[in-house]
Amino acid sequence: MSNSFPAAVPFSVNGITYTPPARPIAVICLDGSADEYLDAALARGRMPHLHRIAREGYRGFARGAMPSFTNVNNSSIVTGVPPSIHGIGGNFFYDTTIGKEVMMNSASFLRAETLFPAAQHAGRKVAVVTAKEKLRDIFASGLIGIGGIAFSSEKAVHAQLATHGIENVEALVGPTPPIYSGDASVYVLRAGVKLLEAGRADFLYLSTTDFMQHKYAPEAPEALDFYAALDEEIGELLSLGAVVGITADHGMNAKQMTDGSPNVIYLETRLVEQFGTGFRVILPITDPYVVHHGALGSFAQVHLPEAMAAVPSQVQAVINWLLSLPGISEVHPRATAARLMELPPDRMGDLVVCSGRNVVVGRTPEHHDLKALEGGLRSHGGRYEEMVPFVLSEPLKPAYLIRAQGDPRNFNVFDFTCNGTVATR
Repeated sequence: MSNSFPAAVPFSVNGITYTPPARPIAVICLDGSADEYLDAALARGRMPHLHRIAREGYRGFARGAMPSFTNVNNSSIVTGVPPSIHGIGGNFFYDTTIGKEVMMNSASFLRAETLFPAAQHAGRKVAVVTAKEKLRDIFASGLIGIGGIAFSSEKAVHAQLATHGIENVEALVGPTPPIYSGDASVYVLRAGVKLLEAGRADFLYLSTTDFMQHKYAPEAPEALDFYAALDEEIGELLSLGAVVGITADHGMNAKQMTDGSPNVIYLETRLVEQFGTGFRVILPITDPYVVHHGALGSFAQVHLPEAMAAVPSQVQAVINWLLSLPGISEVHPRATAARLMELPPDRMGDLVVCSGRNVVVGRTPEHHDLKALEGGLRSHGGRYEEMVPFVLSEPLKPAYLIRAQGDPRNFNVFDFTCNGTVATR
């Protein structure tokens, strides 16, 4: 390990001041990691390094941002603020100003700065590694060109100095893995280790993919092997002196019936059958990785027919009817959902709908290609995937321990990792 880490220089972003210790910082987002995955691996002795962290540091829970999707929560983690401030309330939304459905996988949708440029300007060597290429542009915002590094394991072979802050990634880390694999996530953590070893970085954000969690239950041998591989890399980060913070963007649950078929409420179809045409259901889980989830999750935005939206009694009739459907757990009008879920109102529908633990919502049967799903459906997006692990490799300061025992958010993880532990060099 290098002995030339910078002094603890503070920097402020979005109203929060961070003073990282003069040690490497590694924050890890284990995509889709419901705490049950950690429990299953720990119970079988497959994560000895995490076991040591839980004993010597801190292990608990945090509440994620809603909806419990990847873009929403990763954007919250890297800005330190909820979606109401940073503006990304889903992977996908209906932009009423242009009348089009739009993917929110670009930094152009961010309304708040990430931590990374400020950390780089404060003297840290920042590197951000994500499994999914769709997140790289968000993470790299303002970082490339000032000495920072940002690349994905999905496109590692294509990383260039001018656009990613690094080249020849495969020579450093190894061959680019397939995105639909556990290796895509292990590669992310291994890249962090290699960057630390090489002295290329000392302030890391490492964000994995949830392919394995979509495919395998916590007790499956494949999942256990996967978490054991992640644990090995976590151990390497610890051996390099890193203060490690671990959380997740969302959890994961089986969303299928007893015969193994997806347990889907086709919301747009049902609304049209009950009330007539003019409804538009937006599924913010929608992204390029259809093998993961088939665009089926437990959260939806509903745009009502314009005439109906203008009549409060008709809106309430729709809400009441939706709440009568078995499997629907929450229905809120825009203003209420924006307040309760800390969402940006201008990127929402008229209603927000959440489904239960084992239920997903879709648009119409024709809209979803269920053949794209590999095996049974496991997905996320609702309240039942909102609680996630919250792990720090060092003991917490008293004030932060009190916060951790209250209602910590997963997007507080950089605050806790930089400010909240008793870490010393």
